[in-house]
Amino acid sequence: MKTPQLALLVLSTLLVVGCDQQKAAVESKKEATKDAIDDRKDAVDAAAKTAEKQTDANAAIDKANIEANKDAAKAQLDADKKKADAAAEAEKARIDALKK
Repeated sequence: MKTPQLALLVLSTLLVVGCDQQKAAVESKKEATKDAIDDRKDAVDAAAKTAEKQTDANAAIDKANIEANKDAAKAQLDADKKKADAAAEAEKARIDALKK
C-alpha cells in the first residue's frame, strides 16, 4: 500500500515541478515581450527626436530662403523703379529736345 501512495506522491511532485517550470517560462516570455516593447518605444522616441531636429533645420532653411527671395524681389522692384524713373527722365529730355 505504501508503493501506490509513494508513486502518487512522486507523480504529484513531478506535476507541481512541471507546472512551476511552465509558469516560470510563461513569466520569462512575458518579461522578454515587455522588454522588446520598451526597446521599440525607445526607438520610436529616438526617431521622433531626430525627425523634430530635422524639421527644425528644414524650417530654418525654408525661412532663410523666404527672406532671400523677399530681398531679391525687393531689389528687383527697386531696380524697376529706378528704370522707370530713368525712362521718364529720358522721355522728358527727348520732349524738351524736340521743342528746341
